[in-house]
Amino acid sequence: MVRFRRLAMMVVAAAAGAAAQPALTTIQDVLYQANGTRYSGTMFIAWDSFQAGDTSNIATATLTLPIVNGVLNVQLVPTTTATAGAQYNITFSTQGGTPQFTEVWAVPPSTLTLRVRDVLVSTGTVVGPSALTSSPITIGDVTGLSNALAVRPQEGVGFAIDRAAIINEAGQIEGAVGNAGDCVHVDGSTGACGGGGGLATLYSDSETPAGAVNGANTAFTLLYAPSPAGSLDLYLNGLLMTQGTDYTLTTNSITFFLHSTPQTGDLVIASYRYGNPNNPLSSLTSPQVVCSSSGTSTSSTTPVQLGSCTLPGGLLSTGDRIEVRFQYTHTGTTTGFTPQIQWGGTTALSRSAAAAETSVAGQLGFGINVGAQSYAAQSWGSALAFAAAVGNATVNSSVNLTISFQGQMAGTTTDAVALSNFTVIRYPAQSNP
Repeated sequence: MVRFRRLAMMVVAAAAGAAAQPALTTIQDVLYQANGTRYSGTMFIAWDSFQAGDTSNIATATLTLPIVNGVLNVQLVPTTTATAGAQYNITFSTQGGTPQFTEVWAVPPSTLTLRVRDVLVSTGTVVGPSALTSSPITIGDVTGLSNALAVRPQEGVGFAIDRAAIINEAGQIEGAVGNAGDCVHVDGSTGACGGGGGLATLYSDSETPAGAVNGANTAFTLLYAPSPAGSLDLYLNGLLMTQGTDYTLTTNSITFFLHSTPQTGDLVIASYRYGNPNNPLSSLTSPQVVCSSSGTSTSSTTPVQLGSCTLPGGLLSTGDRIEVRFQYTHTGTTTGFTPQIQWGGTTALSRSAAAAETSVAGQLGFGINVGAQSYAAQSWGSALAFAAAVGNATVNSSVNLTISFQGQMAGTTTDAVALSNFTVIRYPAQSNP
């Protein structure tokens, strides 16, 4: 009786052990070599410890499997439902024991027999459970990410898809504004392409000026007049001559000074831009729209900026001209209002309009001089009389200069004044071609 009980206990223990065995997936295939013959050798399967999908603990171990006449047949615990990183590292060796190549296998649960292609994964691929839990990672969790993001330029209000990118005065990325055929300048403005910014500027490269090279003649003639004159690069035996120091230029005539007069055997070469002789307007510079937009509105009794246009530092040069056009509208009939335009810190225009006034429009022109700007202002309304004024400003144009369009009401009211539109145009300095 005791013996029978012991035997029964052993059977139960064996059954319990069998029930704890994890499910296996069968991989069966025929392996070939590149020449079409069946592969024979040894396959070594190695793995690190992991927990199977049924919570079975799989210890670190290796398995050696002979492959005869290409036949591969093995059963393995699935890894795709196991803990993260579970995988099988496969090494194939010839019969002589020399390793030939390695593979990584990720084995899924399957009641069907799988082939090698069903479990083979790319080298470096992280394998593990098919459904991993995840939690968000904040920017602060990644070392250095906050600083890296802080120095990256951000999108500006003018950001646009499928446009050339420029950096605005705030360091933000915006899309260049202009026609599809325009060129983008270094300052971010756009205009017609070409050396002179015109419609059909032409180039003369390595031209030999007409004139005797004999040590006595100082007068030489170019085919065309350089436009602009500063585009002329004149070389004597490969040395760049300086205009005003080595020679003078009048229209298309070059006059060398005595100390730089070409001697017999010298080589004189000129390269320059010039206007199309069949199109006298070809070398003229096109105006540039810097800003053009609508603004906001206000009912405040103190000045409020309704719109602005910032000219980047260095954009303006002596001889440039800025033209400003604007339109204000008034809603309501109980309170007057005042439109005002600031050029940097200078008030260039301010008009007081009556309560019955519906709109005020006008324009300003700023001439850029050395260290100063002279301006003329004109304004008028539906009932407001035409007025004109002139003045001077001394704003530093080498740094960012903001044109501010402001508005305010004469008293507390539900009326409002709005900046309906404004445009700022730059006319670059242009010498007579």
